[in-house]
Amino acid sequence: QVQLVEAGGGLVQAGGSLRLSCSVSGSRARINTMAWYRRLAGHQRDLVASIDRGGNANYANFVQDRFTIARDNAKNMVFLQMNSLKPEDTGVYYCNADVVPLGGGLYNSWGQGTQVFVSS
Repeated sequence: QVQLVEAGGGLVQAGGSLRLSCSVSGSRARINTMAWYRRLAGHQRDLVASIDRGGNANYANFVQDRFTIARDNAKNMVFLQMNSLKPEDTGVYYCNADVVPLGGGLYNSWGQGTQVFVSS
């Protein structure tokens, strides 16, 4: 099993920026689609953005061109640059990855989450 570890969350004022990162470590495997989700208070976990190995990205409508997802395949890392943050972006952000072990198969893995708090 791989481990996903997020970093970069914290407290920022409205209008500010944060850059989240997620590193994948553990058993040797191919990492396919990687994604960021978030859970706002009182809400379910929602997709923020995803990116495949070729760099093709998709974003949730609420991102509104404020966030950019990127990845480094060589380092098995994914990033989320968040600009023009709003108080309603406050929540826990989770890294997610589709993992293909060397022995075959496919499973989905989650990080523990990193807290983002945007003050007004």
